[in-house]
Amino acid sequence: MPDMTKGRSPFYPGQPVPVELFVGRAEQIRRIMERGVGQVAAGKPVAMFVQGEYGIGKSSIAGVVQRLAENGHSLHSIYAPLGGARTLEDVAAAVLEATLRSGAFDASKSERVRNWLAKYIGQQELFGFTLNAAALKQDAPQIANSSRMLGFLGEVRKRLEDRGVKGVFLALDEINGLTRGADFAHFIKGLVDTNAMSPEPLPLLLMLCGVEERRREMIEKHRPVERIFDVVEIESMRNEETEEFFRRAFDSEGMSVEPKAMGLLVHYSAGFPKIMHLLGDNAYWADRDGVVSAEDAIEAVAMAAEDVGTKYVDQQVYGALRSADYRTILAKIARLDPSELSFTKGDIEAGLTQTQKLKLNNFLQKMKRLKVLRSGELRGEYVFTNRMVRLYIWLKSQRPPAGAS
Repeated sequence: MPDMTKGRSPFYPGQPVPVELFVGRAEQIRRIMERGVGQVAAGKPVAMFVQGEYGIGKSSIAGVVQRLAENGHSLHSIYAPLGGARTLEDVAAAVLEATLRSGAFDASKSERVRNWLAKYIGQQELFGFTLNAAALKQDAPQIANSSRMLGFLGEVRKRLEDRGVKGVFLALDEINGLTRGADFAHFIKGLVDTNAMSPEPLPLLLMLCGVEERRREMIEKHRPVERIFDVVEIESMRNEETEEFFRRAFDSEGMSVEPKAMGLLVHYSAGFPKIMHLLGDNAYWADRDGVVSAEDAIEAVAMAAEDVGTKYVDQQVYGALRSADYRTILAKIARLDPSELSFTKGDIEAGLTQTQKLKLNNFLQKMKRLKVLRSGELRGEYVFTNRMVRLYIWLKSQRPPAGAS
């Protein structure tokens, strides 16, 4: 076997994909650019909700359109992940920090922003800076309401106006910890309405990224939220888009993919970017000669199943799914379309022995107790509440035979 020194893997499990490797999503990107970016560049505020399941690529899309907006439409992009935020003060602190780190595509803008917000820089270093956490925490409450946040974003634009900036593009991602309370919904609605009622509205593209459940939680807490967003739905990728992604990624490292291997990678990715990156990364490390073979792809599927199980599935659920008692049931579920989150008891029950049917009842009840399944709208229907559990079953229970395509 040839000795092959590995370079840098072109795959990014758990991270937004770099813009240069981004493929597909043309329709969604066009909608965001036309109805969002284009309108804001013309002076009209817009609020959008990029909606899709966990691991579907919402953050990557936000990154792509923010770069396009920055480079081609003179909007200043601020990307604020809110994964650790629980209060509006946390949101304000995250936006302050994100603003301080903004302007990466234009050094003159970045320098201007840093000079303005210099009090929040703890120490300048060779490749960046540390934060003055105390100053950030002290000042964040001052912009933790809609009107003051709007004033802050307006000041961002004002200070960059002589650099040609026409408006601000604020993306709020990872909002899971905020939508169960009413404060965040009122804050977002207030931000949109306060801007709309201003004598000179700020050209602001406000983008939230989250699963549908988070948007519906916001609506439950404050019904008027329902009307403020243009909802952009992100669905699983088509097979040709998935194939293009793998080809482009492997090409970037001078590697090729055999047709059978490509068929396996596309098939088992099920159109989900997070799985695509896991499979691709495992195939990259499994390969030893610069040509990804069917054997490499089969090994990647097995490794990706374990990655999904250990990284993205609750450990109690992970243990239950590995039980020998449930192998037959899992094999039945695995044969169903992995893009579908729902199934009926009858779909799984057909062909089971009486003993296995009893285990099916136990399985369904246990998965409901673990909040992996919930009852659907139809009698005997069950719905997975966690896409990654569904994909773990798909990967784990359908290990492909050697030579499959």
